[in-house]
Amino acid sequence: MKIPKTALPAVLALLPLLAFSLSEEVRVDATMVAKIREEGLQRSQVMDIVGYMTDVLGPRLTLSEGMKKAQAWAKEKMEKLGLVNVAVEPFMDYGAAWDNEYFSLHMLEPDYQYMMGFPLAYTPGTKGKITCQAVLAEIQTKKDLEKYKGKLKGAAILASPLVPIDLAALPQGFSRRTDEELKRLEETVVPPAPRAAPRAPANPDAVRPEEKIAFFKAEGAAVVLQCDGGSFGIVRGFGRPGVNEDKWSREKDLASMPIAEVTPEHYNRMVRILRRGIPVKIEIEIRNRIGETVEKACNVVGEIPGTDLKDEVVMMGAHFDSWHGSPGATDDAGGCAVALEAARILKAVGAAPRRTIRVAFWGGEEQGIHGSREYVLKHFGDPRDPKKGVTPEYEKFSVYFNQDYGAGAFRGVNLQGNEFVRPIFAAWMAPFRDMGLTALPIQSVGSTDHVSFDRVNLPGFQFLQDRVGIGGHANMDFYDTLVPEDLMKNAVIMASFAYHAAMSDARIPRKTLVAK
Repeated sequence: MKIPKTALPAVLALLPLLAFSLSEEVRVDATMVAKIREEGLQRSQVMDIVGYMTDVLGPRLTLSEGMKKAQAWAKEKMEKLGLVNVAVEPFMDYGAAWDNEYFSLHMLEPDYQYMMGFPLAYTPGTKGKITCQAVLAEIQTKKDLEKYKGKLKGAAILASPLVPIDLAALPQGFSRRTDEELKRLEETVVPPAPRAAPRAPANPDAVRPEEKIAFFKAEGAAVVLQCDGGSFGIVRGFGRPGVNEDKWSREKDLASMPIAEVTPEHYNRMVRILRRGIPVKIEIEIRNRIGETVEKACNVVGEIPGTDLKDEVVMMGAHFDSWHGSPGATDDAGGCAVALEAARILKAVGAAPRRTIRVAFWGGEEQGIHGSREYVLKHFGDPRDPKKGVTPEYEKFSVYFNQDYGAGAFRGVNLQGNEFVRPIFAAWMAPFRDMGLTALPIQSVGSTDHVSFDRVNLPGFQFLQDRVGIGGHANMDFYDTLVPEDLMKNAVIMASFAYHAAMSDARIPRKTLVAK
């Protein structure tokens, strides 16, 4: 049954009281913690799991053949580990599938140079291998379009200006969070008010990215090359302009033109040569496959069944999709491997949780947190939306734990503005202070899947993590950027948090519900 909407405010106001009482002592099962630590630190399989995801399965763009193959593997792996109710669960229509099958780019003149890059997702390929002259087209306003009319036929358009490269980042590597930084985060006791990013007034003469591509195509250009990153060796690329608005439309994919991102040092070399008045000739071939029909994107879920409170749920997970330029080791194969390893640990130590523990590998996160959002709305509802209301599952939900901000070690938990959980998490963190898990900043963080839960006032938390690795959305996000010890520790911590949430007498308390 659905709870009557008129009764919702009273019921929701009582939820924190139905959960943990802050005056009660928070129990920690020291024996179980020891078992989890022993299994997770001495017999870890997390690197084997993430290694298969990144080395064998590869990139996992939502709805791509790579993602479908990876989700089939994830389902089989969950079942082999003993999870039940494993399902590849559709969540929404996601346009046409897209896969890159081949990419090759070379500068032929005035000197030979192999060039590193990859095509933007949801773009067509070239008509075989093509050779063409490069033209630098620096377009900002509609007035700029006039000077390029009739001059771009058959050309490779360099659409970005010269890209500044961050030289300071070269010798720095990555730095872990310092004690001083963690202290500052914890001492920020007043949650910062959410602020909308200031927007400059729209310039009616500015040319939008979609308009640039349409102009280049109308002028008969052969391909567009661009650069959106300023780090040596790093190619950052996403989807073609406008793809989120047209919902990954096959027709719009085909109506676009070949677009490729190029590493900044290679791109800048071409720009500098052209500015000397010396012609640049390139050779390029792109083969992309675009699906024939609209398909549904999916999440993968599996469970460790509960016992006396089996109809209540604790969740842990991460997003399984990546961008297509690399296997997405830190963004977010590492998070999925941690969640799956946490489940493996709990199965290995014979945990019998009171609540069901559900593992989720989300799809569609990179394009807008779609998989987790649709899952939450379907299974739990939204108390602030009178048209949806909440489902019975909403009242049975306890908490969701997420890893996504890279693959660095957990250093604490961002409380997401929920002061009720501070003493609970502090107690659960105590056995892991030797791993550096110490901080409980009140701050709310966004841009990943715990937000889907938090938006409907369900407890959802992203761990505070060290900054390690190259970062996602780039061509260098491979297995080699991962720190094994960090993922091992994270899996142990996530397993313990999920276990204690599943064993507690009461569900995790929720924030006070505030109307939209």
